[in-house]
Amino acid sequence: MRVGIISGSGTYIWPGFADPQPRTCETEYGSVEVAVGTIDGVEVVHLSRHGAGHARLSNQVTHQANLQALLELHADAVVSLTVCGAVDPHVPVGTLVVFDDLYFPSNRLPDGSLCTWHTAPGAAGRGHWIFDRPFSEGVREQLIDAARRLHLPVRDGGCYGHVDGPRFNSRAEVAALAAAGVVAISQTAGPEIVLAGEAQLPLAVLGFVTDHANGVPAVPQPIAELQRLLAASTETFARVLTAALPRLDKPEPPGIVYRFGGPS
Repeated sequence: MRVGIISGSGTYIWPGFADPQPRTCETEYGSVEVAVGTIDGVEVVHLSRHGAGHARLSNQVTHQANLQALLELHADAVVSLTVCGAVDPHVPVGTLVVFDDLYFPSNRLPDGSLCTWHTAPGAAGRGHWIFDRPFSEGVREQLIDAARRLHLPVRDGGCYGHVDGPRFNSRAEVAALAAAGVVAISQTAGPEIVLAGEAQLPLAVLGFVTDHANGVPAVPQPIAELQRLLAASTETFARVLTAALPRLDKPEPPGIVYRFGGPS
């Protein structure tokens, strides 16, 4: 079992890695820097979507290259980590959220193109990803169980809202997201969910709430508190994954891909 970990803001080097080996993966979408190692005996490929020093803002993340690298390195499942802003006022900061739905109506990559692997007419494997829920239940269940065993505050379920960056959202935009049922938002996980789904690669998104979105609290959160929670997210994510990964056992991807001229 080999698990891909995609980490976000605040986590650029994975803590607690046993003998990490840096590698450069050359894909048709660009090169990707990863580290291959083990966590409690589980083979892991760690990928920092923003790169060292947060070199890439959300509008510069190379999602297709990242997911292609994990596929070429034979990841059996992926955990996408994201710090996020809560749209639901009842979700406290410091809460983990294991999402079970997606709000990503634009379905666009940062360059504005549609988020899909299927870009060439007649290409082998082309098809439609059809699903009820977009996340692997097998991965979700282990993340939730691990957080509970560690006595960490965790929400089972909630709609993840993908928003474009790098700016944060206006009060009106946040209100519209709340009306759509979104629980928390960030700027990067949407394309990862879609690309993994089309590739039939089991994936779940684990969020850590660092703040409330614009207009949700009466008084905005101080930047210093946001920075403190960003720093705290790394250790929290590491604890959960260390507890969860040894219990993962070949989880199933969500839904099917209805392919033309080939098997689903």
